[in-house]
Amino acid sequence: MSKIILKDYKQDLLDTVSRVTSHVHQTPVLTSSRINKLAGAQLYFKCENFQKMGAFKMRGAINAILQLTDVQKEAGVVTHSSGNFAQAISLAARNLGIKAYIVMPSNAPQVKMEAVKSYGGQIILSKPTLASREEEAEKIVQEKGATFIHPSNDYNVILGQGTAAFELLQKHPNLDIITAPVGGGGLIGGTSIAAKYFGQHCKTIGAEPASMDDAKRSLDAGKIQFNDGGVTVADGLRTHLGDINFPIIKQFVDDILLAEEQQIIDAMKLIWQYMKIIIEPSCAVPLAAILANPKLFKDKKVGVIISGGNVDLENLPF
Repeated sequence: MSKIILKDYKQDLLDTVSRVTSHVHQTPVLTSSRINKLAGAQLYFKCENFQKMGAFKMRGAINAILQLTDVQKEAGVVTHSSGNFAQAISLAARNLGIKAYIVMPSNAPQVKMEAVKSYGGQIILSKPTLASREEEAEKIVQEKGATFIHPSNDYNVILGQGTAAFELLQKHPNLDIITAPVGGGGLIGGTSIAAKYFGQHCKTIGAEPASMDDAKRSLDAGKIQFNDGGVTVADGLRTHLGDINFPIIKQFVDDILLAEEQQIIDAMKLIWQYMKIIIEPSCAVPLAAILANPKLFKDKKVGVIISGGNVDLENLPF
């Protein structure tokens, strides 16, 4: 049995909320009567696309860094990421006056590298493999004494991500369900803790692309599964669960639904068109899953975590 199960999740999340509130935006909750009609449900969108650096990952990054010792802060932090967590760690570290080393694959989009640099992150390039990323990050740990912070498989990161759902439940405590996209498992793990302890019989349902269904298979099998391949427009979800967040997911997540590629694209377009906000493809996966399962959500009050808005405007899927 993982020692993580012994944690006092409720108090830990309350402590996290107190710790990070002054460092993040309390993002708005939006609704759309048109989308509600299409879904046959009342949907409340927690818009983390308006978060600092444009995504929910700022929450986990700042929470993890804030809990470092003075000695650790002096040496800095390191992570490996080609996406939003790279930007989140860079900005959070800069705001706290700490060095941030960001290992990014050599094939990462130039726009993402420029964003990391703009937030003060020092980029170290790796080969475009997970093994190479981990090797380069470990070198920084050994050479610089920096503390490694995983993008999703870190308890403090998970708790930070859970503050988004906590805020949503403070505004709408009677939600029946909260949905969130599932990639590495940090967001859905944190969301499920918030729903369990601060909702009123509120279920947590994850959503992921059908072509990258490792989390669904993991929940069904009771052990972590992986994807051998697969392609999805929801590029932020091309990763797998970890040994720290999976025990939380097994305890508190009720189900994980799948969405096909065209359903994801159509849902993304609906949000752009009717809510007038910019979201990443990964953010559209929960709405796609809701629309694909109308009986499950019919007449329910449903929270939807909009995870981020850092989209490549030159490469839209519609």
